[in-house]
Amino acid sequence: MWTSDCNDALERQQIQRWTGLLLPPELMGAHVGAPVAHTTGRTHGLDFRAGTAFFGHMGIEWDLTRATTEERHRLAQWIAAHKRLRPLLHTGTVVHADHPDPALLVHGVVTPDLSHAVHALVQTATSIQAPTGRVRLPGLAKDAHYVVGPLVPGEVLQGPVTGPLAWWASGGVELSGRALDVIGVQAPTLDPERLVLIEARRIAR
Repeated sequence: MWTSDCNDALERQQIQRWTGLLLPPELMGAHVGAPVAHTTGRTHGLDFRAGTAFFGHMGIEWDLTRATTEERHRLAQWIAAHKRLRPLLHTGTVVHADHPDPALLVHGVVTPDLSHAVHALVQTATSIQAPTGRVRLPGLAKDAHYVVGPLVPGEVLQGPVTGPLAWWASGGVELSGRALDVIGVQAPTLDPERLVLIEARRIAR
């Protein structure tokens, strides 16, 4: 299902947000476009474009002969991650979390057995507060414990430095599903039109 002729990553965030209430990710057409969107003239970095397409079928709509060596290498990292996580992204349960800051979108996909999840934190505009504050990660088993940390290649923080984010820098933290759903984790403060990915894996006890 092609959700729109517009592949501007910022507009796609809203398009895919609402389309995803009706269609599963594997049926949602989502492509990595060129740095400058042909429909809006807006420019976005590769991580934002790829991270936006990541939760759909992630095609490529970009003349790669115009991409730099570094861009092709980075795109290859995103494609490899998508292929590795496709069984989760295209069979799991889609989840969303409300957040008081309208500039921050939180969504993700959780495996049917609640053992593994990938969430995206998407900064669509300048936040109404700084630092961003906590974000809840819904959909996990309340009484299970998880290791939660940044997911490569969506681990690059692009934003103002307001202080060290210990759990991000250390590669993760262990928390219960209940704590993640009710309290959440401190979110990184991002520049507008940036995103990061967070992975949660259940710990066997």
